[in-house]
Amino acid sequence: MADKPKIGFYWSSSCGGCEEAVVDLDEKILDVVAAVDIVFWPCAMDFKYSDVEAMADKEMAVCFINGAVQTSEQEHAVKLLREKSGLVVAFGSCSSLGGIPSLGNLKNKEAIFERAYLDSPTNVNPDHIVPKPESAVNGFKLILPEYYDSVYKLDDVINVDYYLPGCAPTPKLIMSSVLAILEGNLPEPGSVLLPNTALCASCDRNDTKPDKLTITDLKRIHEIKADPEQCFLNQGVICMGPATRDGCEYPCIKGNMPCTGCFGPVSNADQGAKMIASLGGVLKGDTEASVREETDKIVDPAGTFYRYSVSSSLLGSKRRKEA
Repeated sequence: MADKPKIGFYWSSSCGGCEEAVVDLDEKILDVVAAVDIVFWPCAMDFKYSDVEAMADKEMAVCFINGAVQTSEQEHAVKLLREKSGLVVAFGSCSSLGGIPSLGNLKNKEAIFERAYLDSPTNVNPDHIVPKPESAVNGFKLILPEYYDSVYKLDDVINVDYYLPGCAPTPKLIMSSVLAILEGNLPEPGSVLLPNTALCASCDRNDTKPDKLTITDLKRIHEIKADPEQCFLNQGVICMGPATRDGCEYPCIKGNMPCTGCFGPVSNADQGAKMIASLGGVLKGDTEASVREETDKIVDPAGTFYRYSVSSSLLGSKRRKEA
């Protein structure tokens, strides 16, 4: 019997939800285990860097890497895994697009540290201590990974073969992607393993959107009792469906919450710019002042339009420079 393909999973700067999504395969994970040999998964089993370093180049058939790259350790790890993997899949929104961590690109390291370690109302830090790459502790040298000034999506640091965005990708999509890889039924390298259509195309509320939609009063979802049958935009609530890639089967909308855009943009569009343009065509207003009155109701524009995609946008994308 031929050896089973070897696969790996790695978790960089992210919440861990993508790892949970793998576990959410439930009993189907046994089918995956039967078909492949998981040789690297630090979240679930005890692996060391030395285990990966000992592998031959491209020994792993595929490595699913989730999370953005925000520290020197993460950069080292993903470059090592690139060497040891035949295919690399950017797994989840953070690795594909930058994710929620990449909202940090709208600030800098000093501002982030100041908020996290000094100004946060839950912190007690009278000595104003913040992490440093190197410190002396009881006569010993303590070395921490360098925290970068920018948050990078995975392909800013290494070559990526395929993308599976989502926060997190659904178990169904994970399973179909694994099967496509095992069967060699893959699109051309660089592809997103999702339909190249907007979420609105499959949303069952789309039929309730009028041919000529006009929004006269923008609202936040908690400010209304949303009609579970009506298009959110038709209710004046921003839904990122027009600017977001399809494929998730819209669980948020089925739970009567608007899409927040975690599957990223269709094709190579700037997700936030596309959504802003969509709103520009439907917001009612005869003057600049009246339109501004409506847009001023958007409390967090960056977090609304670029919640998951700052590192892949014109707003805050910076490619990692090779040392």
